[in-house]
Formats: sequence, structure tokens, C-alpha cells
Amino acid sequence: MQEKRKLKDYLTDRPKPKGIDIHCGLKHFAIITYAVPAERFQGILPERFQLDTVDINGKKMGLISVVPFIDVDFTSAVFPFPKFTMGQTNYRIYIIDSKTGERCVWFLGTVLDSWTLTVPKYLWSLPWHSGKISFDCTFNEATGLYDKYHMDTQSSWAEASVDLVQSESDSFDFPGFPDTESALVYLTHPLAGFYYRRDKKPGTYRVWHKQLDVKPAKLLSAKFKLLSDLGIVHESEQQAPYSVLIEPINEFTIYLPPTVVG
Repeated sequence: MQEKRKLKDYLTDRPKPKGIDIHCGLKHFAIITYAVPAERFQGILPERFQLDTVDINGKKMGLISVVPFIDVDFTSAVFPFPKFTMGQTNYRIYIIDSKTGERCVWFLGTVLDSWTLTVPKYLWSLPWHSGKISFDCTFNEATGLYDKYHMDTQSSWAEASVDLVQSESDSFDFPGFPDTESALVYLTHPLAGFYYRRDKKPGTYRVWHKQLDVKPAKLLSAKFKLLSDLGIVHESEQQAPYSVLIEPINEFTIYLPPTVVG
């Protein structure tokens, strides 16, 4: 059983942006999470990091999330600058940094639908990949829920598609956690991300956001080719996620540039 957590213990004031830090809105923000046997993650993480496992029905499971959204008003957090809109999909594993004890995420990589990909990919060596991402969503203002949520990604690295829907009968259910709040801290509030740079060195960057106001949803269908290609989540298992969360829009601050982990 994961430990009990209170969100108030993890909320912080926003560090003042400076330099090239970024502010953006994340629209149609979804977190589709799978719980799979911990051994499937062997060989993925550097020794410094350990899988943040969850005990489910007596089995040690690792959690991995696919996180699609549209970056809106993506711009400098400091200076007047043009604003960009682009589709993005992140693939992240929940881990613990053994050096600091912080719970964070390990990024397998990101698909970005924008020419601005050249900056993170080539200047900072981030594991970001190009793709065409489309959303077809119907948000019901009266209920505050999605009547329809469809995302499709055409990418040689991580082709993907997912269909979600929400109803007022949806409820939170997080096996392996003592309560809903503890699970939401785990799933929605890691602020540090680590990854292998394109030169195979570990890198990191941090983000900041307020409490995310996510609501549960149901998955109608999904196909995440990267997860099946890596043998982490088999295609048949992708139809039965651990949890699905959606928030129509939120705001993030991204602190840049990324750094190499020593």
C-alpha cells in the first residue's frame, strides 16, 4: 500500500520565472495510466532512480501514463513573445529519485506537433519526436464533462490513438492507495522530470502548476504503439487502464534550460 499523502504538503508558491522559462496552458489534458508488473521496466532506469511501485492484489506494479494535450498560449513567462499552439503527447513512468527522495517521473519521450521541436530536440538534446497530432473533442459546458474525446497521433516513433468519454456516474478508483487524495498527489503532482538525452546522458527539468482539477473518465479504445513495441503495456492490456483523468485546461510553468544530471 502506498503511503497516505495530503496535497497541501506538496503545493508550493510558484518560483519566479526568469530567463527562458515558459508559461503555457494545457488544453484537453488527459492522463491515461496503466499498471503493469514491475519487471517490465527492468533496464529502463539509471541506477539513481527506482520504480515507485504500487501493490495491487498482492503484486508489485509499476505505473506508466500517456499524457496528451494541446499547448495553448505557449510563450515566454518573462518577456513579450509570440504565442504558439501545438499538440503534444508525453510518455512517463512514476519513479523515486534515490538521491533526493523526491517522487518524480521518467520520460520515455514526447511527440510534438510543431516546427519548434528543433529547439528541445537539437539544442537541448531532449527525447522529443515529431508527429501530427489531432484532437476531436466535445466538451459539455453544462455538465463540465467531455461528451467526446478523441486524440490521434501520426508518428514514426509513437503512433497513437485514444477515445475517452465522461459521465456523471464516473468515480475515482485507485487500488493500492489509502485514499483518492494520496493517489492524485502521486499521479498529478510530480514536478521533476528525468529522461535520457539524445546523447544518452541523463537530463532533467522542472515544472510548476497549481492543484490540478482532474475528473475521472472512461476509456472506449486506445492504441499506443510505443508501449506495445517496448513490451511495457501489451496492446490488449491497453484497453483496460488503471485510471483515466481529464482536465479541460490548466496552466504550467516550465523552468528552462534543462540540465544534465551529474
